[in-house]
Amino acid sequence: MASVIAVTGASGRVGGRVAHRLAGRGVKTRLLGRDPARLPDLPGAEKAGPAPYGDGEAMRRALDGADTLLLVSAHESADRVQQHRTAIDAALAAGVQRIVYVSFLGAAPQAVFTFARDHWHTERYLEAQGVPHTFLRDSWYLSGLPAMTGADGVLRGPAGTGRVAAVDHADIADVAAAVLLDDGAHDGAVYDVTGEEALTLAEVAEELSRAAGRAVRYVPETRAEAYASREGYGAEHWEVTGWVTSYEAIAAGEMSTVADTVRRLAGRAPLTLREYLAAHPESWAHLV
Repeated sequence: MASVIAVTGASGRVGGRVAHRLAGRGVKTRLLGRDPARLPDLPGAEKAGPAPYGDGEAMRRALDGADTLLLVSAHESADRVQQHRTAIDAALAAGVQRIVYVSFLGAAPQAVFTFARDHWHTERYLEAQGVPHTFLRDSWYLSGLPAMTGADGVLRGPAGTGRVAAVDHADIADVAAAVLLDDGAHDGAVYDVTGEEALTLAEVAEELSRAAGRAVRYVPETRAEAYASREGYGAEHWEVTGWVTSYEAIAAGEMSTVADTVRRLAGRAPLTLREYLAAHPESWAHLV
């Protein structure tokens, strides 16, 4: 029987792209998502029933018969690490033989970016299970740069003059597909998946200004100012802390890594911010 690659988050921006790439190569896939109605219709793909990470039995049923799993990290939550552990346990109970986990750049127990700590704990748990695995540590998404810029043309946060080598979802998907298709060649590997230009947020603002045809500026904040300017969102403290520390991680140099992973595994240069903005005018339409 042909091997089956299970793809979680298959209706999302990373998982969905990976699913399309695997289908294009004639690979048999199992697509998972919280809402099966949103999963794409692809040749050779089977849609699993609802399978939230925190539901171990649903995940086990959805993964039964799959050989390899692409585990796209869950949406940020207070119990995300436990959700990941439950999903990993379910995968192993279902007989999955290899797991490729979409992690985050700089994952470490004391990372400045608090959500990166979740990824470190997930990585260590997966390592301890003894199953062949690969970690893809993605940088910030290019799409996040215009998204966190206000309609007032201000990009604000406590990032100082630090740099970030943001990466496109499509580049991440190409790397993930290459790893999934090359069975066993990447076992035990940890790949930083980044763009090839590390920009300050002031430089990001310049690129946004060029694309939108209006002045966009970066306003550095202190930690106190960052918390205060985000109070109106009504988010829980752990989530606001994640937002604020994502900028502080830039200031601390944790996001400045520039890796050649996309070029080596996808066989081409990663998208630049300028190229991304030109290809996706909808991303900065709120600035016009």
